[in-house]
Amino acid sequence: MDARIAEWMAHYSVVVARVALGVIFLWFGVLKFFPGLSDAAPLAGRTMSALTLGFVPPQVAVPILAVWECAIGLGFLTGLFMRATILLLVLQLPGTFVPLVLFPAETWKQWPYAPTLEGHYIIKNLVIIAAGLLVGATVRGGDASSPTPRRRKTPSESRRSTADKSDAPDGGHRKSRTTLPIYNY
Repeated sequence: MDARIAEWMAHYSVVVARVALGVIFLWFGVLKFFPGLSDAAPLAGRTMSALTLGFVPPQVAVPILAVWECAIGLGFLTGLFMRATILLLVLQLPGTFVPLVLFPAETWKQWPYAPTLEGHYIIKNLVIIAAGLLVGATVRGGDASSPTPRRRKTPSESRRSTADKSDAPDGGHRKSRTTLPIYNY
């Protein structure tokens, strides 16, 4: 039963992560088009304005961010243009952490361990980054499947395998190719 559940999760985790990311980005992006509906929009606008040294005012920055987030959301939901979608995500997410530094009074009750609600909203982006990495790893055809987990060797088996290697014709110095199970080379 455990193996079947793990296999199901490996098979569907990327699709679930991709759709979840799409829903989040499209939803939050659309909210930014309507003043007062997104609690994150004012802080995001001020952050973008600060990052551009005031060149882009908040009232311009928020609609740009809304379009950007909607594009990411649609990319994830449709599965089209995934490389461009991942690029937009990679360019956008680092900026989401900037308010933790630029606006500490709004993002921390007690620095560095007690964030405000806005701080919580920002810190949860770590999960979005992880999901984005998972989806991004599959853009070139890889998947999230992994080989059957190996059983750990007992100490006596480890000693035995070391001895077996030294008896090998090459002295146990075989060249091995290291591969990551998530990629299909």
